[in-house]
Amino acid sequence: MAILIDAPIWPAHGTVFAHLISDTSLDELHAFATAAEIPDRAFDEDHYDVPERRHADLVRLGAVPVDGRTLARALIASGLRVPARERAKALELPLAQRWERLLPGRPELGRELLGRWSEPHRRYHTGAHLFAVLTALDAIADDGAPRELRRAVDLAAWFHDAVYARVPGRDEEESAQLAEARLADAGLARGEVAEIARLVRLTAGHSPEADDGAGQALCDADLSVLGRNPSGYRRYTAQVRAEYAHVPDGQFRAGRAAVLERLLALDPLFHTETARSLWLERAHANLRAELEGLAATPTG
Repeated sequence: MAILIDAPIWPAHGTVFAHLISDTSLDELHAFATAAEIPDRAFDEDHYDVPERRHADLVRLGAVPVDGRTLARALIASGLRVPARERAKALELPLAQRWERLLPGRPELGRELLGRWSEPHRRYHTGAHLFAVLTALDAIADDGAPRELRRAVDLAAWFHDAVYARVPGRDEEESAQLAEARLADAGLARGEVAEIARLVRLTAGHSPEADDGAGQALCDADLSVLGRNPSGYRRYTAQVRAEYAHVPDGQFRAGRAAVLERLLALDPLFHTETARSLWLERAHANLRAELEGLAATPTG
């Protein structure tokens, strides 16, 4: 296990920056950063950006100086590297463009929603999650929601975690209420607004009816993260733990285990044929592996 730092050559804000990473775990990286009094705002998904003036000091504290290529290879090998499609900051423009295509002429509402998805307490439920849900909807569109309902499903995706206070159930209800208020103000028909709010509420339990194509599509897209490859799934679980950093380990493990058991008990976990073919096998493997890991974690 090591903390690595590359040369400070990356210009920004009138100085140059280095990258600080762990070759093992984000917990190790965050612990080092805390001890070194690096501010939280310097963290960028999988590394800390540190100014040139701190470089020598961080080396004295134990960071191993390496060249940029070595650092990049170590980050990739660790499984901690966050690809561009999962970087919330990199997705701001693509999301804004998608919003304009979805609801033209309402940029202020799009900006409000993107602001909500960018709140500082979020680690997983960020714009990257929103982008992943929208991309997953693209993948299952043919056997998911009917074409005429696709706008409602996409708008439900935009709103489904717009309120995120880390209170399951209440978050979905308040997100649905926000959709009802904002979309009525935007001039959408009452029936479409009601459908969007209904879909948002479904994401609390991910149990749509067998004849609910729109609900099935949204729920499948929301849970598509479960079917990531193992390193991607580990990033997801680390982000979820970071969102609940205020919860003691024992309490978090018990709560997380209950969530995993509920997901494993869902039959079906994915409802559309494409979602099952893309994500089901890997999702079950990921869920079981995480549950086994929680059970094996010492409680002391």
